[in-house]
Amino acid sequence: MLKKILLSLITGVSVTTLAIAGCTAQQQDSAAEVQPPVLTAQTEAPTTTQPQERPGDVPYVPTPQPVVDAMLQVAKVGKNDVLYDLGSGDGRIVVTAAQKYGTRGVGIDINPERIQEANANAQKAGVTDRVQFRQQDLFKTDLSEATVITLYLLPEVNQRLRPELLKLKPGTRIVSHAFDMGDWKPQQTLQVDGKTIYYWVVPKEVPANLR
Repeated sequence: MLKKILLSLITGVSVTTLAIAGCTAQQQDSAAEVQPPVLTAQTEAPTTTQPQERPGDVPYVPTPQPVVDAMLQVAKVGKNDVLYDLGSGDGRIVVTAAQKYGTRGVGIDINPERIQEANANAQKAGVTDRVQFRQQDLFKTDLSEATVITLYLLPEVNQRLRPELLKLKPGTRIVSHAFDMGDWKPQQTLQVDGKTIYYWVVPKEVPANLR
């Protein structure tokens, strides 16, 4: 009789153990099914940009920081502005505007190396939520969103851009380092550290000589 009782207990324990083991195995299988796959490929954002579509219009020469500051001051940039910097280089004008005034900014440059450098500078400055840099031909860029445009190009490039700039919303402010716009006379001219800054405001009515 005692042997039968012991045998029944052993059998019961074995069945229970098997049931628990089976349940545990099923739970492990289910957990394995919902586990996300381990990513072995590169998951970071790409650090390269597209090949440069054509040679740039101007050589890369950074605008000195005191001139950058004066350009932003004469344009009276603020947090409600959208600044487009054409030929943005290392991004210093856009980054400075975002840092000092909370301005949203877009830098346009055709050179992929400059775009990478500008993005790195924006990240260091902690303003990536306010700025972006686009590898584009500045003559193909939609500028309609801009309230302020900054330039450091060349006289002939400014002249080519002038018709498009005059089509922008009246009141749009334009600031150029070093070079003017020919017959479109600036409203203000500044001298900063031996450099010249020109300032215009897009008029409601474009003068006949500029059409």
